[in-house]
Amino acid sequence: MTRPCPAPPRARPAWRALPCAAGLLAALAFAHSAHAHSGGDHDRARQALEAGEILPLSHVLERVEQSHPGQVIDVELERGHDARWVYKVKVLQRGGALIRLKVDARDGRVLGSRAKGPEAPEGPNAPDAPAKGTP
Repeated sequence: MTRPCPAPPRARPAWRALPCAAGLLAALAFAHSAHAHSGGDHDRARQALEAGEILPLSHVLERVEQSHPGQVIDVELERGHDARWVYKVKVLQRGGALIRLKVDARDGRVLGSRAKGPEAPEGPNAPDAPAKGTP
């Protein structure tokens, strides 16, 4: 006995796929612009290093390690509104304290810091106290 052929699946109208396609295109455009933007930042940082405007990251991290021992978990290089290059460094210290440092990229001087966590130091000599001479 032969079985009858099943009915072909109903075709979906093309307009129903439109939101999905638009979302995919938007995601691709965002990913491309984010990649292009990060590439531009990398190029600007390299140019600043070659022009002597900033210290190499390795030099800055050596200084940070001396004053704030721990594991560096994140570093960002930003140019402020005053055109000053600043390394933002996050250091995880023994005991779980997270120290966020702002470091002048030109000379490696710690401009300021904040501490969070269970064993975050407190007081005027703590790493989260602003560096002398900073507002």
